[in-house]
Amino acid sequence: MNLIFEPGIWSFANPEIWVGIGLLIFFGILIAAGVPKLVGSQLDAKAAKIQGDLDEAARLRAEAEALLAQIRKEKVEAEAQAADMMAAAEADARRLEVEAKAKLEETLARRQKMAETRIAQAEAQAAAEVKAAAVDLSAKAAEQILAARLSGQSKDPLLDAAIAQIGDRLN
Repeated sequence: MNLIFEPGIWSFANPEIWVGIGLLIFFGILIAAGVPKLVGSQLDAKAAKIQGDLDEAARLRAEAEALLAQIRKEKVEAEAQAADMMAAAEADARRLEVEAKAKLEETLARRQKMAETRIAQAEAQAAAEVKAAAVDLSAKAAEQILAARLSGQSKDPLLDAAIAQIGDRLN
């Protein structure tokens, strides 16, 4: 049943007793040498290092969250600024379009007026040329008619001179 109550288990001839006594002496030496304190201090140092790493990780996480919040805020601001710039650009484009239309209409009106003026000048010049040609033609015709009427009569040098001057005076 139980090994503790068997005869001969507690005798010094039993090698298991010597293993147990050696183990107790070994643990005693370890305790006397301060190994538990050394192990404890090593474990405490390791725990402190891990705690420091955890604190550093928490600080870095907080910084990352703050940076992420700032980036999101800047993104919203940049999107708002981009929307404002787009609206301003569209307004400028509309304004430039209206100005361009106005300038185009003004230019077209000015060119149309210039063309009408040139046409009026050409018409006036053509009318003047037609009038001058009509005057020349009528003077020549009058000269021929008068010459034909007078050819039947005797020639008068004063009348011939007056007829010759009619063409010059009508122009």
